[in-house]
Amino acid sequence: MSSEKKSSLNLAEQINLIRAGVMGANDGILSVAAIVLGVAAATNNVATILLAGMAGMLAGTISMAMGEYVSVHAQRDAEKRAVADETVRLHVNPDAEQQFVEDKYVATGISRELAHKATAEMFAVSPLNTAVRERYNIDPTKSTSAVGAAIISMLSFPLGSALPMLMISFAPNRLKIPLTIVAVIIALAITGAAAARLGNAKIGRATLRNIVAGLITMAVTYGVGHLFAR
Repeated sequence: MSSEKKSSLNLAEQINLIRAGVMGANDGILSVAAIVLGVAAATNNVATILLAGMAGMLAGTISMAMGEYVSVHAQRDAEKRAVADETVRLHVNPDAEQQFVEDKYVATGISRELAHKATAEMFAVSPLNTAVRERYNIDPTKSTSAVGAAIISMLSFPLGSALPMLMISFAPNRLKIPLTIVAVIIALAITGAAAARLGNAKIGRATLRNIVAGLITMAVTYGVGHLFAR
């Protein structure tokens, strides 16, 4: 049983790190693309465009890493509080907690007899884990790494941002903007599909949503850049 729990924990950690990597790359692609396109709309100076892109990449990398670190820690603090609260409830009135779980199963359509039997068996093995899972929809046997998520985000954001910076820097002058937009759309389609797959969502809808959000973002920053064009 211990090996099975360890395997499950490792899988949860891997999914969390992959999620952080996909989201970091997606934000890097979109954020820096929006910045360089906005600046490119205002000036043809490649050094200025690269400087703006580098500043955005640096700021975004730090922001994503710290955001992931704080977010995961906040989630873990909430989970710890849920476990502590449920520990008190089980100590004060364990029958009420078992009845809560049983009623929850009955509400899903399970017969009272089967719900009572299943609840009794689970509480006999692991009352705290069962109560926390059913009341808060949290699995206390699984955890996520705040440091790992921060590191993955810190690496994936600049990797994602490298694509629009390279395209806007080295593409022919007349094709800089359209080629950058096309490259970003393709990259957003990939990250959108990957994020949907991780979340068990509809890939087509999630991918389209990611692309549309990217196009709107780039259009806004490009338009703002035009206001300051020289």
